Amino acid sequence: MDDAIKQVAEEAVGSEPDTLQRAPSVETGALLNALPDPLLQVARDARIGFANFAAEQFFDASAATLCSGRLHDYLPADSPLFALIEQVFASGSGVSEYGVTLETPRIGSHLVDLNVALVSEISNSVVITLRARARAQAIDRLLLHRGAARSVTAMAALLAHEVKNPLSGIRGAAQLLDRSVGSEDRGLTRLIRDETDRICALLDRMEVFDDLHPAQREPVNIHQVLAHVRQIAENGFAKQVKIVERYDPSLPPVYGNRDQLIQVFLNLIKNAAEAVPGSDGEIVLSTAFRHGVRLALPGGDSRVQLPIAVTVQDNGEGVPEDVRAHLFDPFVTTKAGGSGLGLALVAKIVGDHGGVIEFDSAPRRTAFRVMLPIHRRQQEREQ
Repeated sequence: MDDAIKQVAEEAVGSEPDTLQRAPSVETGALLNALPDPLLQVARDARIGFANFAAEQFFDASAATLCSGRLHDYLPADSPLFALIEQVFASGSGVSEYGVTLETPRIGSHLVDLNVALVSEISNSVVITLRARARAQAIDRLLLHRGAARSVTAMAALLAHEVKNPLSGIRGAAQLLDRSVGSEDRGLTRLIRDETDRICALLDRMEVFDDLHPAQREPVNIHQVLAHVRQIAENGFAKQVKIVERYDPSLPPVYGNRDQLIQVFLNLIKNAAEAVPGSDGEIVLSTAFRHGVRLALPGGDSRVQLPIAVTVQDNGEGVPEDVRAHLFDPFVTTKAGGSGLGLALVAKIVGDHGGVIEFDSAPRRTAFRVMLPIHRRQQEREQ
């Protein structure tokens, strides 16, 4: 591995030590891109010479964007990483530090282990590797979200079949009583009818979780979905909110159901619009192609690739700490009068598509990230 990293540095530096090129050889690049941890090759002046696929995901930017700038563009000047880099250049030996927090409005807060090593025989260049400590916990949360969605599905089927029929009988009996009681008691019969109607309306909302009629899926342009949702938002609940788009126009189609995907991102954008401050509220919609994101399917050995990432980010106060672990559970809400079914529905639809949803939350930066599979034929061509 040291030889591979050295080859990247030599190709990036070239014949002039202070001149960085942008692309390593295909063989070496493929090797480093296969690493699960972010890896950067950085010059002494903080120019980035190489970034692998994991680094693209970590810094939420493409390799071309990263390699056209400096590390200062992505981390604050007082970040402990810069002190480690200077220590390596001064001592000439590698340094490791554990439990370091890297935090910016762009990438959020990450607890990582850092390793900085000087590239042998090449001056003015170091290799940085980062290992996120919370990755396993994040994967566990994704599986819990799927479990919550399945729980809602089972509960919806039970309620729809076992509760609505008795409610119809209760309402019918109340109508019959209304004809025979005096005017002073008709308020009670109306109360019975109104309350049974309210419960039936709640059950109707729960029926969207039913798995008895799976939706048809086809190739869907995710940017057309987002454009439709943005039009709805800007003409309704998000009139006063600034919406920023950061799209990768080269994305292949998603394999999904257009109407259900509209429902997913309509819910996420509506939540973001309700969370942002009234004066300078901003929602950022971004899409990207994430190499190497794969998830094992429950009950088998197969794995599905989830390369399309759609992020809805807002500058609100963030999700309260006490509800984060249960945010996608049914009937969990932070809004007065909310039903707590919106995010549970989102988790269920995304799970039905074979995708996953995760979130990072901090004051002034909350991001919900949906990762989806591409159309199968396109995926076969990619493979």
